[in-house]
Formats: sequence, C-alpha cells, structure tokens
Amino acid sequence: MLTLYYAPTPNGQKISIMLEECGLTYDTKLVNILGGDQFKPEFLAISPNNKIPALTDSDGPDGAPVSIFESGAILMYLGEKTGQFFPADSRKRLDVIQWLMFQKASVGPMLGQNHHFNDYAPEPVPYAQERYIKETARLYGVMDRQLAENEYIAGSEYTIADMAIFPWVANYKRQSMDMGEFPNLRRWKDTLKIRPALRKGMEHYIETRWKSMSAEEKKTLFDIDQKV
Repeated sequence: MLTLYYAPTPNGQKISIMLEECGLTYDTKLVNILGGDQFKPEFLAISPNNKIPALTDSDGPDGAPVSIFESGAILMYLGEKTGQFFPADSRKRLDVIQWLMFQKASVGPMLGQNHHFNDYAPEPVPYAQERYIKETARLYGVMDRQLAENEYIAGSEYTIADMAIFPWVANYKRQSMDMGEFPNLRRWKDTLKIRPALRKGMEHYIETRWKSMSAEEKKTLFDIDQKV
C-alpha cells in the first residue's frame, strides 16, 4: 500500500500527479505544515528534513516496507516501480535525470524564493524581490529554449521531469512572469494542463490550501531557528 504524506504545494503536487498518471491506488495523510505537523516525531521518522512530500510503500523493492523523502527521489522510485514516465533507455533516462535535477536545484529553490519575498516576507525587500523575479525569468528562458527543440522538457516523451516542473510554472502569474515572452513554455504548459490525471493531481486536496497565513503560522513555516 502506498501512503502519501502531503500538502497541496508544488512539491506535494508533483507526487500526486505521478500517482494519478500511473493509475496507482494510494492513501493520503495531510500534513498541516502551518500547524507544525512536519516537526512531529512520527513524520520525522520518514522525512528527516521535516519537509513534505514523503511516501511509504508497504511493498518496497525487496518486498519489505520502505519510506522515501525528497520529491525527486519519490518520482524516480515510482518511475522504477511502475516502469512509467522514467525511460529504461540509458540515454533518455540521463536526459530525464538532468532536467529533474534542474528542477530540484534551480526551479524549485529560486521560484520558491520568488514566492517568499513577494508573498510572505514580513516586510518588502526590494533587492530580493528583484533578484528572484529576474532569476525566475532566466530559468523560464532556459526552459523555453529547451522546449523550442523538444515537445517535452526532457525530449519527445512526457516524463517525471515534466511533472516536477509543471506545478511551479503553473504559478507564473504569482511569479510576475508574462507567458507571452516564453511561447514554447506556454505551449508546453497548455498541452499538459488538459491531461486528466495531471489535473486530478493538481487538484488533490486543493481545498485545504491556505488563502492567507497568520504571523504565528508564518513563524511555524519559515522560522529558521526551528529545532527538530
């Protein structure tokens, strides 16, 4: 049995998309990251970095239960488990891994900082706001050039690399991006957003997503001095 530890954020949505695309049956345990659930011992036992998402599988690679944290690792695990969206061909697989790492190392962190300084920071920090908007535009340009030559992010096939990036690009308005400046990325986004499984994954428990945060909730989510 698969259990997804989840909140409806871009990182969580990557995994709900993959689970839906693979047609897998799974349970969901919502993690209240504004209330501090991520710091509870039972969650830290499967996600030592106190971040969602995490996944447990009662039927791991050797038949024994396994837990996985980090969204990129979970996507690769599910790709290998199901034989879907993670090519067996070594060259194609390498392409997917590179673009998955691009999302993990650049798209997620930089766009996340864009969200933070433009939406959640307790006071405006113009230098940070400008820096992360510019970096977001640069990364959009990287993806736009890649998609000028390829139907999908890692080539001709829809893969876990697309699933990892889509939830972040779906927030383009929040990131002060004009998709008219990135026609290839816009074509890719519009193609993916009509996939039924992707839509279902994006909407998984979306009603629980916060509309605003109190000062106490912001402290819980962003306090760098939080001890675990």
